[in-house]
Amino acid sequence: MKLPRDLSSDDLIKCLSFKGYEITRQTGSHIRLTTQKNGKHNITIPAHNPIKIGTLNSILRDVAQHFNLSRDELLKELF
Repeated sequence: MKLPRDLSSDDLIKCLSFKGYEITRQTGSHIRLTTQKNGKHNITIPAHNPIKIGTLNSILRDVAQHFNLSRDELLKELF
């Protein structure tokens, strides 16, 4: 499945909230999200519009690995 090309940080945060991620802090243009599901996991998202494709791919790969999913399975759940 292809990655969305025009995804903003706000849209990504809304999508990840369905997996239990919540904003824990923001420093400058970086937002830290944390989930307690399946163990504690932190990710950092840049507050950009749109998020660069390589950055988005890295974030989604990290989230998918935490939940023991493939990236495509995670994409189907989120989008």
